[in-house]
Amino acid sequence: MSDAEFCPSALGTKEHWDAVYSRELKSFQEYGDEGEIWFGDSSMTRVVRWLKAQKIPHSSSVLDIGTGNGMLLVELAKAGYSNLMGVDYCTDAIALARSICEKEEVSQCVKLQVTDFLGSFSPSEQFDICLDKGTFDAVSLDPSNAQEKCSQYENVLCTVLKPKGLFIITSCNWTKEELLRHFHKEFEMKRRTSHTYLQFWRTVRSQRHGSCIPEEGQLL
Repeated sequence: MSDAEFCPSALGTKEHWDAVYSRELKSFQEYGDEGEIWFGDSSMTRVVRWLKAQKIPHSSSVLDIGTGNGMLLVELAKAGYSNLMGVDYCTDAIALARSICEKEEVSQCVKLQVTDFLGSFSPSEQFDICLDKGTFDAVSLDPSNAQEKCSQYENVLCTVLKPKGLFIITSCNWTKEELLRHFHKEFEMKRRTSHTYLQFWRTVRSQRHGSCIPEEGQLL
């Protein structure tokens, strides 16, 4: 599917995600349910396992773009990573993530911020690693000029990610080739790992940045 073939969807609107996380926050408060883990537990396991295999220092600064309930950050904190940050434009998503981090006793490792990655986000320092698990997919479905916002996403990403940093993305909308075409100006693929649900890990590295890209295949 090319950039122009994506149909606008409610999945690309803030209103949709506000409603989703309002429900999930209420469910957590009432029943202790953390909510949906996008792409499943195995997607988080793969990220953590890959970072450990690459001997990425636990002190590396990590940004989770569109963190949602923050479960990926929780798993990273449990794996020993201590300089973690999650951003989301949904207030209830950050409230949910904060509550889960407190429950899992990892709050000391995780900073959380309500902010629009494409708009108001302005960190004081660049990150070693940026993670995306479905956020770029949602941006590409935005009814209000998705192509422009996808380009804006890349521009912001290159601003917040350190030169030669790593960008790890999981996608269910984009193929490996499409992601490479979109990010090729600033990124080169370092490595890909497979996933059964057409979720793609991409690890790209160039003179400036690194990135992770998805590919279908068998579970490792």
